[in-house]
Amino acid sequence: MLFTLLDYGSGNLLSAAKALEAVGATVCISDSAAGLEAGDALVLPGVGAFGDCVEQLHARGFWDPVASWLRAGRPFLGICVGYQLLFESSEESPGVAGFGHFAGRVRRFPDDGLKVPHIGWNQIVPVAREAPLWRGVPADPHMYFVHSFYPEPSEVFHVAANCHYGRTFAAASVGPGPLLATQFHPEKSQAAGLALLRNFVQAVVVAKSEP
Repeated sequence: MLFTLLDYGSGNLLSAAKALEAVGATVCISDSAAGLEAGDALVLPGVGAFGDCVEQLHARGFWDPVASWLRAGRPFLGICVGYQLLFESSEESPGVAGFGHFAGRVRRFPDDGLKVPHIGWNQIVPVAREAPLWRGVPADPHMYFVHSFYPEPSEVFHVAANCHYGRTFAAASVGPGPLLATQFHPEKSQAAGLALLRNFVQAVVVAKSEP
């Protein structure tokens, strides 16, 4: 399986590439939209501000091909801001539209005495623990987060896992299936993150084999 990792000037590409390769994927880092169709799965990382990421995706010609990929239901992995971009908008960048693949907006953590950004390990709670996505992942695993904003989906049936930070109950990921997007960084989450990525790679293999 060839996983195309988008290089649009945002994200720790090497750590994501190494993690995917460690669980059996072949990874191609692409800074051009021309080669996207050759891949079996698309990986959208993201570090920085929502609006800056949108601007860079447009500037480098990635926006429309990624939107088409999502509409076609093809295998997709979004990480951190790459997850937030799947929603309609973000409080971080008023007036800037996301892909709108999922209804909902991205909100900032409230000032309730906790540190923002939320940096470090936090426990996530899978919605459907029996789903193939969580096979081999420790029960209620801890994953590594770095963020000040979090998606608030309008339709909860998309949510694959949740987490608490202070009084905020947030959607930590959406999926499962050939689309997986996470607010946490699976590539930085040691054994639990690698197990999750391994299951996603297997989901892509299954999707590829289906007629």
